[in-house]
Amino acid sequence: MTNNRKHPQVPSFDGSVHAVAPDVAVDFLRNTMPFKELPDDILYSLARHCRIDFFPKGTRILTYNESEITHLYLIQRGGVKAFITDAEDKIVLKDYRGVGANIGALGIIRGTRANLNIETIEDTFCFLLPRENLLNLVREYSVVAHFYLKSFSDNVVATAYSELRRNRMTRRTTDALYLFSVTAGELTKTLHAIPGTASIQKAAAIMTDHAIGSLLVHDDKEPGSVVGIITDTDFRTKVVASGRDYRDPVTTIMSSPLKTVQSQTLCFDILLKMMSTGIHHLGVEQDGQVTGIVTSHDIMVQQGNSPYYLFKEIVAQSEFQGLYPLGQKISGIIRNIINEGAKAGNITRMIAILNDQIVVRILSLLQEQMGPPPVKYCWLLLGSEGRREQTFKTDQDNALIYADPENEEQRRRAEDYFKLFAEQAIEHLVHCGYPLCKGDVMARNPKWCQPLSVWKSYFLNWINAPDPQELLNSTIFFDFRCGFGTEQLAVDLREYLIEQSNKKGLLTYHLGRQCIANRAPLSLFNNFIVEKDGEHRDKLDIKFRGLTPFVDFARTLALKYGIRETNTLDRLRVLMTEEKIPRDLYRATVDAYEFQMQLRVIHQLSQIEKGDFPDNFIHPEHLTDLERRMLRDAFTVIEKTQSFLENIFPAS
Repeated sequence: MTNNRKHPQVPSFDGSVHAVAPDVAVDFLRNTMPFKELPDDILYSLARHCRIDFFPKGTRILTYNESEITHLYLIQRGGVKAFITDAEDKIVLKDYRGVGANIGALGIIRGTRANLNIETIEDTFCFLLPRENLLNLVREYSVVAHFYLKSFSDNVVATAYSELRRNRMTRRTTDALYLFSVTAGELTKTLHAIPGTASIQKAAAIMTDHAIGSLLVHDDKEPGSVVGIITDTDFRTKVVASGRDYRDPVTTIMSSPLKTVQSQTLCFDILLKMMSTGIHHLGVEQDGQVTGIVTSHDIMVQQGNSPYYLFKEIVAQSEFQGLYPLGQKISGIIRNIINEGAKAGNITRMIAILNDQIVVRILSLLQEQMGPPPVKYCWLLLGSEGRREQTFKTDQDNALIYADPENEEQRRRAEDYFKLFAEQAIEHLVHCGYPLCKGDVMARNPKWCQPLSVWKSYFLNWINAPDPQELLNSTIFFDFRCGFGTEQLAVDLREYLIEQSNKKGLLTYHLGRQCIANRAPLSLFNNFIVEKDGEHRDKLDIKFRGLTPFVDFARTLALKYGIRETNTLDRLRVLMTEEKIPRDLYRATVDAYEFQMQLRVIHQLSQIEKGDFPDNFIHPEHLTDLERRMLRDAFTVIEKTQSFLENIFPAS
């Protein structure tokens, strides 16, 4: 086998591929779908054509859109990753495949080149079956045709972490995967536009004639230049409700500028943008030109059980009791997007958006009930909520910060108002399915419901005298973000934290040394370190042992370099972009973090579906061989982050 320094290449079939004893091949095929469904005489016939080859770790077996597929590869030992790269040459992980999985079936059946890059993640042996043998089987045996044509459609190929989902979850639907396979360009509607000087009445006539709910507005002098958009909602709220003259130009009611997405943007990312901004119509842009419109209705109609339905239900609620059951629906929505192909970053972003909307509705309704507050305030989300990394049934971690009162009377009114406000908000959140924080880090605790000046004193104390235990307890507060209210209060507090921590550097030094001290959960012989006794005996705390080191690593460097993002993946991305960490370390940390988060989310979802309360304890023996190897690899990345921090924060 000939290797180059970039990655080893697959050999030509010239004798370096070895024959295999028919009995060995038959034993393997008898335990591999769909061959196990075939009679023995067919298996022995196939075995005579089988060859076996060895691919060292890091071998590129197939290259996307380049490799001609001459053989079906059946993994006899080892494992591979299947992936593509985006426009920025960033790896977009699609799948891991282990023993018994195949490579190349889709390309053989369709007569195309490789549709994914395939690279070994460890030393791997594969049985090789000539393409003509597979094609003959597809033509002659319906069980083979059914297996491959159903299991290897384009949509399934586009599904990320398929082996993990297949082992942990039972698919409930055969609906086509949608959110992670369809792009804005495929959803776009025909472009309809009108000049800005045209009347409102003219716009209404065009929309009626074409049965459309939106119309782009372009500059009269530059027909290709889009300056805004008008929708059905604009007619209701800005024309009918306000009694505006229908002869007015459409520019008086349009929304401007038009918000856009690129034509290659996936449906899931379109949905997230709509949900986080409240915008239901987006322009589709290609090569700098707006080529069409995509709407939230398009996504809901085609996808069916869309997260947007739940989002709209939450936003529409006008009573607290109406919100209570909606929090319980989130796990079902998340199950659907996991089946669609969501990776951990997608999953936690969706959970965060839905959870945030429940918080916003509760606090909005509560403020309407209690009347305006005496001073401006901000509801802070802390910990995993602050990082937008919640999974299922995450404990409440919140606080409240308000503007410093101007006098004693205003101070008393503020204390009374926010005390009642926080107590009732926490109670409503519990009814929505969000458990109380065991450590009482919630806004109802008077200590965590204070004016801005008091919060600044808290952070100053943590920065100046970081007792190791006290510092450990306070890290939950370093990931705060605004959940509701006056965001500028949270911004002011963040700027103060960055300014003060940079003055002395003691805080980040102690945080860095804590990261270095927390060793990866692997023994000297590379075995998992698990709980020795108790209810979680022989299990591994994937959150504390596996994920927290990456969260701590990103937080420490974010504080050191003044990075304001709170999400772990966002922090890592900015650190790489600003060249604070090398690109290879960035990719390794992101892959390790996302794989562990994926394990955690699917583990918790399977517990919920069994009626159990979700936890973070993974039993390594219940993972597949490939998953265990991947988990070990993820833990070794922890050691890489610690070595990196050792150079920045050397022992004194």
